[in-house]
Amino acid sequence: MFSEYSKIIKDGLWRNNQAFVALLGLCPLLAVSNTVVNSLGLGLATTATLVCSSTIVSLIRTIVPSEVRLPVFVLVIACVVTMIELAMNAWFYGLYKILGIFIPLIVTNCTIIGRAEAFASKQSTDKAFLDGLFMGLGFTFALVLLGSMREIIGSGTLLAKAELMFGPAAQSWQINVIDDYSGMLLAILPPGAFIGLGFLIALKNVLDSKVKQRKPAIEQIPVQVVPEQ
Repeated sequence: MFSEYSKIIKDGLWRNNQAFVALLGLCPLLAVSNTVVNSLGLGLATTATLVCSSTIVSLIRTIVPSEVRLPVFVLVIACVVTMIELAMNAWFYGLYKILGIFIPLIVTNCTIIGRAEAFASKQSTDKAFLDGLFMGLGFTFALVLLGSMREIIGSGTLLAKAELMFGPAAQSWQINVIDDYSGMLLAILPPGAFIGLGFLIALKNVLDSKVKQRKPAIEQIPVQVVPEQ
């Protein structure tokens, strides 16, 4: 049982990361990842959607006819996203205005409907919850990593406008990574997002390749079966 949960966690965070491996949800990933705060805000909203929708889909999987399965899943996701959108509008209005249309567009994120159909509709509630949580955290990790890189290269700062998410006390959180920096416009624009994502995917592939090379040599020795005499 523990090995199953461990596999779900590793798949969500790294091995089947929806941004770096499955290449899903690229529209919001590339559009809003120009700062860490924007990336974190959208990532957490997507994570909340994944967790809630996957859990609900798992709970109702036995009572939904297969003929209307996908429409029901989309309706569930739309209801969850609407609640998250209203909550952000009430408590994080500044961030909500910046993210704009990309909050309601979470409904169309292929990651969410894909996990609902491929995993949550076939698994128990606890596994569906865990899958949604770590798939969301893996997507958030990709967003924040790309957002950090673009913000540093594009503006020379980190955690700019943190008060949009963490309140007035976070106004002093901004870090000037590069002093007297005029910025690089390409990093903030969509082409910079494509370039940055390409570098991150390449880095992940290199790391995965090195991990495979470090496996004990004994695992690579073929097992010979000796016939019984």
